[in-house]
Amino acid sequence: MTLSIPRNIYNEEHEIFRNSVANFIKEEVLPHYAQWEEKGRTPRDVWLKAGKIGILGTSTSEEYGGMGGDFFFDAIVLEELGRFGVSAPSFDMHSFIIAPILHKFCTEDQKRSWLPKMVSGEWISAIGLTEPGGGSDLKEIKTRAQADGNNFIINGAKTFITNGHIADYILLAVKTNPALGSRGVSMFWVDLALEGISRGKNLKKIGNKAQDTAELFFDNVCVPASYMVGHLNQGWSLLIDGLAQERLVVALRSIAMAEVAVEQTINYTKERKTFGQTVFDFQNTQFKLAEMSADIEAGRPFMDRCIELHAEGGVTPELAAKAKLWATELADRILDDCLQLYGGYGYIWEFPIARAWADARVHRIYAGTNEVMKYIIAKSL
Repeated sequence: MTLSIPRNIYNEEHEIFRNSVANFIKEEVLPHYAQWEEKGRTPRDVWLKAGKIGILGTSTSEEYGGMGGDFFFDAIVLEELGRFGVSAPSFDMHSFIIAPILHKFCTEDQKRSWLPKMVSGEWISAIGLTEPGGGSDLKEIKTRAQADGNNFIINGAKTFITNGHIADYILLAVKTNPALGSRGVSMFWVDLALEGISRGKNLKKIGNKAQDTAELFFDNVCVPASYMVGHLNQGWSLLIDGLAQERLVVALRSIAMAEVAVEQTINYTKERKTFGQTVFDFQNTQFKLAEMSADIEAGRPFMDRCIELHAEGGVTPELAAKAKLWATELADRILDDCLQLYGGYGYIWEFPIARAWADARVHRIYAGTNEVMKYIIAKSL
């Protein structure tokens, strides 16, 4: 949709990159997307193709194979994925959540060994926090890593793992000192081809159907101590450090989805006729779309300022929580209202609004539920 307040956070180089991302999605993702939804996963070749044009390493340093760009480039990828209504491939988690953690906390040898393969798409990554029965509360993690000489022996299970079936490596949260609760958590970079790892069924979800989500089981898995990310029992601080960006990532996807939904709904209601006039001609339709347009217009400068602040040094945890809470609640409300204006066709999967409505619902749940966001915000008041 056309905004009355022009966006001015991106320069010419950014917009050239945006065109490249958009063309990639149109040529390499959209023609195959329905098939990927049927299969419940994305093929490896699309990751390799994304790696070739730099989508997977926008803010990774050049010395590790990336573009060496700023967060503005990350935001562009997120906006375009949201604008085209595709939840997979899950480049956002791979490149903008996991890679930054490795970039910040890994040793030089680890970064030189691992990051280039992530940037190229040779390796696909996942992150393992949530466990059956325990959610993502790190105090309740049951997966254990027991020291054994120069190795650690891992036992436990994880669930709701995005990329769980197609990933080569997982950034895994484990308890190394249960007596310390959340302060006894460590992180390991685990090769999912190791003996003792099994992958459960591909979980069937309401939305995000092209994105595989799996259960993973670890039975006496031997992982070298050199594959620990950060220091022993440092996992909590490592994850907290990455949560602000993860929540901003979710917020940016959400507002992009809401914005394009309003634009599509305006066009649809102006074409669709009922009772001798277009759906847009009804006052209720005009009022609803006016409200949605105003919400987007008011919210976009807030999100753009969050992008700027994060590129300059990072948003605070409280601001990231506010952005995630506000953007995801807004997106769900707008997408639901847009679907209603489509009538019965809004409930048909072939219509983009149906997919967007289903895909966006999880945004209020992952990266910390919106109830958790309210708690974080309230503590800062």
